[in-house]
Order: sequence, then structure tokens, then C-alpha cells
Amino acid sequence: MFPESTTGSCYEECKSTAEWLLAQMEVRPLLGIVCGSGLGGLAEMLKDQVVFRYEDIPNFPQSTVRGHAGRLVFGTLKGKPCVCMQGRFHLYEGYPVQKTTLPMRIFKLLGVEMVILTNAAGGLNEDYKVGDIMIIKDHINMPGFAGVNPLAGQNDERFGVRFPCMSDAYDRDLRQLAQDVGEELGYKDFLREGVYCVLGGPSFETIAECRMLYRLGADAVGMSTVHEVIVARHCGMRVFALSLITNKAVMDYNSEEKANHEEVLQTGKQRAEQLEELVSTMVARIEHNNNSV
Repeated sequence: MFPESTTGSCYEECKSTAEWLLAQMEVRPLLGIVCGSGLGGLAEMLKDQVVFRYEDIPNFPQSTVRGHAGRLVFGTLKGKPCVCMQGRFHLYEGYPVQKTTLPMRIFKLLGVEMVILTNAAGGLNEDYKVGDIMIIKDHINMPGFAGVNPLAGQNDERFGVRFPCMSDAYDRDLRQLAQDVGEELGYKDFLREGVYCVLGGPSFETIAECRMLYRLGADAVGMSTVHEVIVARHCGMRVFALSLITNKAVMDYNSEEKANHEEVLQTGKQRAEQLEELVSTMVARIEHNNNSV
């Protein structure tokens, strides 16, 4: 299955949505945040909130997953103007990959310069524990091997170049800032850095698949984030991403453990406070006027 082509109509669609939102905003957001499963509390930290339900936003997809509120929240975090997605979109919901990443293009046209993405993921690395927070340093786009890439089709230069580089997708300075902040907050024991692999879902991985992905170099596996990162970088935005390890991938055929969505949501709830503190402290130290940390 190949994704729908990106054409000029995508730009006009995104521009129309961005203009509709900006007409109801006094401040243009400079920071975009995407909340993963069970991590919507980040949006609640925003002050002076203006909230839109996804179903009320022109051209916007609808979130269908439990744990994703389906709201776009504008406000300020540590004095920085932000827009926050409480819930994202996935290939397994039946959307073409261009539709799942449409909000990133809208973010760009809203004026966003930097995006912070969070997700719930299964831990493949044997050293990882449930509740660990992994700073993503790189990714493996498994659906991309089959041609499922949000940039497939006609390229629109108004968004970005035909062949964007992805070797620096995850901003090195922001990753270092996260490490520094994490150490100051006392999170060193559960803060990791690793490689995230995306699969299509919605079924959780088999034991053989988990073993294969780990041998390929993946430390965590999930069903989101990577395609958003590709589009964000295509649009020239800086990217920082975190995975909350909500379950350990099953690697042993004798194990009685089974991955389930309830465990994902519960772990998110338990670790949410620390993750929110990490992100908000980072945001406080980011200077948008010169696009630096």
C-alpha cells in the first residue's frame, strides 16, 4: 500500500486551516507539542488556554484511540507561546500517512519553529525498565521500507526540499539539554537515550519481530512519531522526541507476559509528572528569538 500523493492542494488545505486557527488567536505559537498515549497532561500545563476539538477544525483528522483526547490546545508554557496536540493520528486508524502528519505542516504555517513529540513505547533494550524515559536519538522507519513515507509523491517546495536529510533529525543540542535537565532533576536512573522503531500496528509485535528489531539496533518500538518527525524536518522545524517505556517487549517464548493498552495508559499516568517536569524545564531554557537552547 502506497500513501496518497502530496500535491499543491495539501498546501492550500493546510494554509486554510492555519489561517482559520490564527484568526482566533492573539499570539502565534513558536513551540508545538504532541502528546502520546496517556501523556495528555502536558497540555494541561499550558496557561491562558484556548481549546479546539479536532472535529471543529477544518480539514483536521479525528483521533479514535482511547488515551488521546482529540483536542488542540493553545497557550503558554513557561512564558513560551505553544500549541499542543492532545492525541495524534496513526496509520492503523486507516488514515493515509499524509493525513496522519498533516498537523506538522499546519504547525509550520502557524509559525512553529520547534516540535516536542512524546509517545508510549515498548522496551526492546534489555537494560530498559518499565517507566524509563528514552530520549530518541535516531529512528528506524519500518513502513518506509515498503514505500510508506509521508514525503512520497509530488514534492511541494513551499514546505521543503525533495530529498531532506534525516541523519540529524533529532536535534543534538536539545538532546543534550534534556540530559542536563534530567540530571539536575534527579532523573538519571531512568533517563535513557536510544533508537526508536515505528511499525504500522495496531497489533503488538510478535516475539520474533521484537528479537529482529533489537538485533537491527532498535531500543524501543511503537506505532507513531517517526512520520511526524520526517515531515517536521522537511518543513525545517527543530525536533526533540521522548519515548516513555510503558511495557517490556516479550522476547522469551516461555514468558507469560502479554503487551496490552491498559498497561500503556497506567504507566503513562504513573510517570507523567516527571515527564512533564522534564519537558517544561527544557522549554523554560529554550530561547526562540535566536532559535537556540
